[in-house]
Amino acid sequence: MVRVLGIESTAHTIGIGIFDSRRGILSNEFSTHSSPHGFIPRELVEHHQRNFVTVLKRALEKASLSLDDINLIGVAQGPGIGAPLKFGVALANYLAKHLELPIVGVNHGFSHIKITEYTSGITSDYIAIYISGGNTQILYPKTPFDYEVLGETLDIGIGNLFDNFARALGLFPPHGGTLEKFSKKRYVELPYTVKGMNVAFSGLLTSALRKLKTTNPSHLSYSLMHNAFAMVLETAERALHLKKAKALLACGGAAQSVLFKRMIKEVAKENGVSLALTKDEYNRDNGAMIAYASYLVFKEFGDFGFVQAIPKYRVEELRRVASLAFEQKNKKTL
Repeated sequence: MVRVLGIESTAHTIGIGIFDSRRGILSNEFSTHSSPHGFIPRELVEHHQRNFVTVLKRALEKASLSLDDINLIGVAQGPGIGAPLKFGVALANYLAKHLELPIVGVNHGFSHIKITEYTSGITSDYIAIYISGGNTQILYPKTPFDYEVLGETLDIGIGNLFDNFARALGLFPPHGGTLEKFSKKRYVELPYTVKGMNVAFSGLLTSALRKLKTTNPSHLSYSLMHNAFAMVLETAERALHLKKAKALLACGGAAQSVLFKRMIKEVAKENGVSLALTKDEYNRDNGAMIAYASYLVFKEFGDFGFVQAIPKYRVEELRRVASLAFEQKNKKTL
C-alpha cells in the first residue's frame, strides 16, 4: 500500500491532496489567492507561506491520518510561476528528508490528465484537451507516460485570455468563472484564429477590448469565450480524425466552464466518440491530482531522491525528466 501526500503550488493555489493506492483519494484541501491586479509572485509566495500549515492539517484530518502514515511525497515541479513553484518544491524536499521518505516530481498538465483518466475510467485512445490559465494544448497519449503535442496556443493560454478580459471589466475575482456568470448569450463578431493545429488568442483579446466602448460587455464576454472554446474544439476535432481516436478528454481550470462542457458534448456526439470529464474540484489546481500522478510516476520510475523546480516543464518531457532524476539519485548512492 502506498499513501502519497501531493503538493500543488504552481500558481495561485496551495493545495494538499492524499491518495491511497487501496482506498483512492482521501482528501483534497486548498487555499487560493485572489487579486484584482493579477499574479504577483511575491504575493503568491506570501499567501502559500501563510496557508500551507493550515491546508496540510486539514488534508491530514480529512484523511484521518498523520504525517507518520504517509510513505511517499509528490510535488508539482512545473510548469508554473517560478517563486510559488519553488516554494512548494522546497517544502516537498524538506518533508521527504525530514520524514525519510521517497519523493517524486510530476508535470502539472500530466497530473490534470491522469486525474481525469482516474475519475472517468477512460485511459487510452483519446485526444486530451488541456485548457488552463497558462496552458492550451491538444495532446495524444502514445503511452501512459509519453504525450504527443498535436497543437497548442501560439501566444497566451485560454485562462489568461479570460482573466485579462475579466480584469478589464473590473470583475472580481478576475477569472473565467466570474466572466461566464457575467456574460449574456448574444453573439458579437470577433476574430477566430486557428493555424493548422494551433490557436492564437491575443487578436481575440485585443478586438474585444477595443469594442468595449461601443458594445455591451456581457455580449462581448460571451462571444470571446465562445470563440476561444470553438477554436480549441476545432483543433481537437481535427486531432480526433488524425489519430482515429475513440474519445475526447478535457481537463484544466477552463474545463470547468458550463459553456465549454455544453460545446464539447456536442462535438463528442457529432463524432460518435466517448467523453471523459471530471469534477470541477479536480479541474482546478489541486493536490489530489498531484498525489495520484505521483503514485503513477513512482511506480514507473522510482524515487527521485530530490526534486528540482522546472518553470517551463513541458508535458512531453516527462519521461526524460523522471528518468534523469532517477539516474542522478542512483549515482549519488553508489
